[in-house]
Amino acid sequence: MRWFWFDKFLEFESGKRAVAVKNLTLAEDHLHDHFPGYPVMPASLIIEGMAQTAGILVGEARNFSEKVILAKIKQARFDGVARPGDQLRYEATLDSLTAEAAMTTGRIFCNGEPFGHVDIMFSHIDQNMSGLDFPEENFVFHEGFMSLLATYRPSAGSGAQSREQR
Repeated sequence: MRWFWFDKFLEFESGKRAVAVKNLTLAEDHLHDHFPGYPVMPASLIIEGMAQTAGILVGEARNFSEKVILAKIKQARFDGVARPGDQLRYEATLDSLTAEAAMTTGRIFCNGEPFGHVDIMFSHIDQNMSGLDFPEENFVFHEGFMSLLATYRPSAGSGAQSREQR
């Protein structure tokens, strides 16, 4: 994947909850192109940021043994616009997990204030019933995504803590 729509994890509780942040900056081309003269973060990319945050939570809950893809956006609501200089905080909660699918609830904050809600259903495509074949390699959870998860996990013996723990 070429684009990551969050910068790092702040919290990660395996199988339960993940919190990630995205700092918006004028250095990002999509902000200039969306509304020239009034740059805002497109809602579709905010949804993708939540999908990436929640999708890694879902994948990690099954030790990244499945290819997890977004199957359905149950709900997406935003209460404003996010602009350069703002920070988005994605809070994903894993509601249900089965061999075939997972459901997540997502809350989004902008500069610490409630901003939106995105609920997502994910599919484990290796468990599909259609008989379709997919590549053996995990094209979803590749090295780039795994490096984002490493931003939260402290290295062994480092004594590192998340910002919330400090």
